[in-house]
Order: sequence, then structure tokens, then C-alpha cells
Amino acid sequence: MKKVKVEDAIGMVVAHDLTKIVPGEFKGAAFKKGHIIEVKDIEELKFIGKNHIYIIEMNSEMLHEDQAALELGQAIGGENTYLKSPSEGKVNILAARDGLLKINTSLLYEINYIKDIVVSTLHNNTVVEKDTIVSATKVTPLVVEKRYINQVKDILRNVSGIIDIIPFKVQKVGIIITGTEVYEGIITDKFAPILKEKVSNYKAIVEDVIFVPDDLEKTTNAIEIFKSRGCSLIICSGGMSVDADDLTPVAIEKVALEIITYGSPVIPGAMFMLAYSDDITYVGIPACGMFSKITVFDVLLPRIMAKDKISKREISELSHGGLCLKCNICHYPICPFGK
Repeated sequence: MKKVKVEDAIGMVVAHDLTKIVPGEFKGAAFKKGHIIEVKDIEELKFIGKNHIYIIEMNSEMLHEDQAALELGQAIGGENTYLKSPSEGKVNILAARDGLLKINTSLLYEINYIKDIVVSTLHNNTVVEKDTIVSATKVTPLVVEKRYINQVKDILRNVSGIIDIIPFKVQKVGIIITGTEVYEGIITDKFAPILKEKVSNYKAIVEDVIFVPDDLEKTTNAIEIFKSRGCSLIICSGGMSVDADDLTPVAIEKVALEIITYGSPVIPGAMFMLAYSDDITYVGIPACGMFSKITVFDVLLPRIMAKDKISKREISELSHGGLCLKCNICHYPICPFGK
């Protein structure tokens, strides 16, 4: 710290809170630690009895926390984000659109390994609305060496930030309800309304709901109908177990070019199926999707609707945190399930 006259302190950084006391009215910090003195502050400083103050000495190789946080935010934010002005040494990064939040977590971890650097984000693959705060940046000291900020910029030299918001792209969905007992009216279907509601949250249109018996040819034909109608997501519900009458997985295997998984390490949702063919996603949902409020389908649906291709490895990684606690009051997605 260095003691200087207030008239000479313009552009310098206050080293500690400067207290203002108005008897019976106010007692608190007139200028907080880290504040950069401006010309207009001189009168107020003298009013509170400050002719000299302690400042933090800076040189050309250092940055104030506000400027450092701003440069961090500019470096890590993607095209579909925007920044708020620095406040108390922190810069918030917000979503510029509705969509799916994508975080490059490997680079995020590398950045936070650098001395004095703090970058916090929401979870990767979180559904966000426009103007949601998705990240915050700051540095831990009041002033920081520029070289640490430059290290961050060097890590990101070949990428456009580590944060992006991708839109939901699926516009038309086909739903196939399998099961002879439903097809023949022996029991009432409860699957279709649930699935319609889930996809409607992403502003997609349900092209139609087709009911088929436990018949491989009829199930395959229903899939082909939806393909011909331009559906980019085809959901098949029921018929996903190992029972002799359950043929949904076989039907999906016949039409898909790439089977990602038949089975997931998530409960509920162990018999879930995911496959792709060109621009079409095929999903097989087991009966748990009708009785459980949240399943693996809900965990993956945001990515499916954004056409963010899911790998077998990513399905496997869901095993950690893939057990639903079935709470009396469900707070998903604000819970550990699927995280």
C-alpha cells in the first residue's frame, strides 16, 4: 500500500473501505476496497475527512479486478452470449437466446487451474432461457498480473469461447404407441399425452400418434410413415423389454443406421433405446416412462431436441448420478439426478 493525497489518487485503486458517518443517518462504506478514484470523488473524499488515502500500487503489468473479469468474460463467452458490466469485481455472462447450454468442461477446468482465475458456470446441457446468467468470471485479488489473463487467452486461442447456447431444432415429432392390449382397446393408453407434453415444452409439433399391436411389420411401417412425413424425431413407447411379444427394439434396428444404445445405466430408464439415421433420431421408451415422472428420457430430451448427438460414452457416464431418489415432491431438474 502507498499513502497519497486524494488529489493525486485519480485513477488509483482504494486499498480498503473508506467509511462515511452521518450521525443518526448513515454509517457505511462511501468507497469500497478496490474502487478506482475518479475526479468527481475528490469532493466526497474531503467531505468525509479524507485528505490522504492508501492506494494499491499498480504497474503496466497489472489489471484491476473489474478489467480482469471483463477480459475473462470476453474470452470465454461464445457467440450466443453477452456480458453485463463488471460489478464488485465480477462479470456475469448471460444467454442471448433460448436453448441448450453447452460448456467445454475440459477447457473450463484448465482455465480454473490458473492462479487467481475464477470461472463458474451452470451445468453443461442445462436448458436456459434468454437472459439467464450462465456463467460468472472474476479474479481473487483486487489487482492481478496480466500474465494470468493472457494464459487464459492463450488456452482459448483456437476456439471461440467455452460457452454456447444452441437452439432446439426438432420441429416435427412422430409418436408410436405399441402394445396389442392398447391397440385392441383392452386398456386405455396413457403414454401419448405424457409424451406430447414433454416435446411441446420445446415448441415441437406432434405430427401424429399411431397405435400398433405387437407386430414387427406394423411397427416398422409406422416408423416409415413418420419418416415420409418429415419427422426428425420418432418416439416408440412400450415393447422395450425382453418379453417375446416386445418387438420395438427390433423395429428400430431395422430402420436405423446407427444404434447408440439399447439399455442405459439410469434408473428409471434401464431399457431405453437411442438410434440415428441421417437426420432422424429414434427413441425407444420403456414402460417406466408412463409411471415415473422423470426418467433417462427427460435427461436426454433437451439434447435430442437440439440435435446434439449423444454418444455411447456419454450414456455410460450417466451412471454416476443416474439413480433417481423418487422424492415425494419432484424438483427435477434442480436435483442431482442425471448430473
